[in-house]
Amino acid sequence: MTNNATETTASGVGPVEDAPVYTVDNPAPLIEAPRRRTKKTPKSTRGNFEMAAWLFMRLSGIVLVVLVLGHLLIQLFLDGGVSKIGFAFVAGRWASPFWQVWDLVMLWLAMLHGSNGLRTIINDYAERPTSRLWLKALLYTATVFTILLGTLVIFTFDPNIR
Repeated sequence: MTNNATETTASGVGPVEDAPVYTVDNPAPLIEAPRRRTKKTPKSTRGNFEMAAWLFMRLSGIVLVVLVLGHLLIQLFLDGGVSKIGFAFVAGRWASPFWQVWDLVMLWLAMLHGSNGLRTIINDYAERPTSRLWLKALLYTATVFTILLGTLVIFTFDPNIR
């Protein structure tokens, strides 16, 4: 490419006339980064919670797809379908620690994944801070209650109940 003033580049912008040429003897000026921390810069009080929540949504979504599709495949196709599911079926299934852990992980991830999504929706659409506070308090209470109750049911299930 020649250094002709009438020639334009692919971006449609022609060469800049009288632009300085930087070389080893004439280096470009050093421009400091706009957010460079110094000793006078106050420490940030915010953490990376939103990034961790975003990452959790992606990773838990992948794990949930595997758990739920595995659950559906086993329940609907390999174990004879919905008509065979009853108290005895659940009792036999939860007699195995493998299925207890499978269902527990599925419960916890589904509740935390859904609660995190609903928390994001509350943050986006609740306009007043007091509304946001109460909606999130209700959400967190319901989430903790459901996780605790579900965990209690999975681990204290008694097949000999009469």
